Amino acid sequence: QVQLVESGGGLVQPGGSLRLSCVASGISFNIYTMTWYRQAPGKQREPVATITSGGYTIYLDSVKGRFTISRDNAKNTVYLQMNSLKPEDTAVYYCNRPGSDPFDWGQGTPVTVST
Repeated sequence: QVQLVESGGGLVQPGGSLRLSCVASGISFNIYTMTWYRQAPGKQREPVATITSGGYTIYLDSVKGRFTISRDNAKNTVYLQMNSLKPEDTAVYYCNRPGSDPFDWGQGTPVTVST
């Protein structure tokens, strides 16, 4: 059974930083492309950053230069380093594989950017 467990969210002031982690179990993690998604209140879930098995990365335009996705296959973990956070980054963040056949979604980790 696939399990995705996100952590690292919290309350941070504008301009601050957070590092999110997502640990995957039940899959051969190293072969999968992984994506960080976010869902803000009242909005649809959107992909934020993607990393392929080979380390190629893709970012949502609004986070380019501020967010960095990385992975540690030995730890079955994908990370999202978020710098220069803005109030509009407030959302629940999830990880999953991209496409129309995602794994079961984890509980997500909430990020609130506010003074």
